Amino acid sequence: MSQFLKMFEQMGPEQFSAGIGTIAPYFSTIDPEVTALRQGYAALTLRNQKKVHNHIGTVHAIAMCNAAELVAGMVTDASIPAGARWIPQGMTVKYLAKAKTDLNVVADGSEVDFSKEGDIIVTVGAYDTDDTLCFTAEINMNVKHG
Repeated sequence: MSQFLKMFEQMGPEQFSAGIGTIAPYFSTIDPEVTALRQGYAALTLRNQKKVHNHIGTVHAIAMCNAAELVAGMVTDASIPAGARWIPQGMTVKYLAKAKTDLNVVADGSEVDFSKEGDIIVTVGAYDTDDTLCFTAEINMNVKHG
């Protein structure tokens, strides 16, 4: 079982979220609230707060990229075979609507074959509180076995 998945199950969402910044300090800049983590699926809440705003008072594009990379990494880590390792190698994003509320950032990898080695694309969506899709990302994860 993935180290992160085990930690999430043992600590629960609140404590796990608080500890993200100790493992990967940059992610603490967005105060992620991890709401779900299991094999094939990860989600977090990105709060609409001043520190993640852009010049027009909406959630900044790079804050959404940060959240997307985090959920994509968590779902990859929870889903790859034991002994495999991964690293993100690229991200293609689309900004579809102004993010004016908290965002539910979701990586649904239920259709991804995490057992293969090499490039794996993890798709992420960020939805506002009205369930409007504000942002999408395709993150290329490079997976190596053994």
